[in-house]
Amino acid sequence: MNISELLQFVDDAMYAKKGKHLNDLQRKIMKGVLDHQKYSDIASLYDLSEGHVKDVGYELLQMISNAFNEPITKGNIKSVLERQGSVSLSFGNRSINSHIIGYVDFGSDRTEDSSQKNQSETTNFSSSFLNIQTTVKKLRQRGLSNEEIADVLDIPVQVIKNVEI
Repeated sequence: MNISELLQFVDDAMYAKKGKHLNDLQRKIMKGVLDHQKYSDIASLYDLSEGHVKDVGYELLQMISNAFNEPITKGNIKSVLERQGSVSLSFGNRSINSHIIGYVDFGSDRTEDSSQKNQSETTNFSSSFLNIQTTVKKLRQRGLSNEEIADVLDIPVQVIKNVEI
């Protein structure tokens, strides 16, 4: 995954877990960390104090660790996120590695009233359907049949058949 995909993956995870997207500063720090920059370099780049960037960076790493139930540091963040966002599948003599984003249950800690929940469910459904379409197309390109894709994604074959080629 490239850095913008990793940023989006983390943002989606944070939203699923807490109902809040990453703010601009968190995104900037995250980008710098994924680029293997030091906090002092990130601070200089955005004209911020190093202490503030360290504090926000530490809080961000803790939030991400909680979202993925795995200790995350500046040193391992990229590999953890790539592993969390990747799925390796085997079918007899065929093996595929694919990035499937949007199918991870982060066990949301947030609560919503019913009107927010309905709107959120509609948005999540639309987003999930687009992710399913993208994933199905990728898996077809890798040679999987509709039945194999349905089994992997644990959704009805008819849903897979309805995705345009």
